[in-house]
Amino acid sequence: MNLQSFDQIIQDLINAAVKAKDNAHCPYSDFRVGSAVLTEDGHIFSGANVENASCGLSICAERVAICKAVSEGKQNIKAIAVICDVKNDFTGSCGACRQFFEEFNMKMDIYLVKPDLTVKKVTAEELLPMSFNPKALQEERIS
Repeated sequence: MNLQSFDQIIQDLINAAVKAKDNAHCPYSDFRVGSAVLTEDGHIFSGANVENASCGLSICAERVAICKAVSEGKQNIKAIAVICDVKNDFTGSCGACRQFFEEFNMKMDIYLVKPDLTVKKVTAEELLPMSFNPKALQEERIS
């Protein structure tokens, strides 16, 4: 689907992700990613990936955007858009980001965006079936 196929708020969400990608700090992988989340009350928070020489300390664009929303008191995530520089395929989020989606809304819409602004819409549930979730912490366990 092309960008114009979506409502204005989703176009704004995608455009925020596109703009955020320009701020990526990725001197090691040169793999720029931008993301933006849309909260239930209509706010948009964007983020870019931030790499670190100690690789484990790097953080993905999706988690940056979600953390920005949460740190501003917005935990009800409705949708997220993600864009990178891969031309010929829609690139999904990494496993850590997918698990992060679980924490906030597995029904959220995810807009995967290619550089030519073609878009594929999926849900977090589709990207992470049988996820570990907060409910699992309440399940009965052996002693």
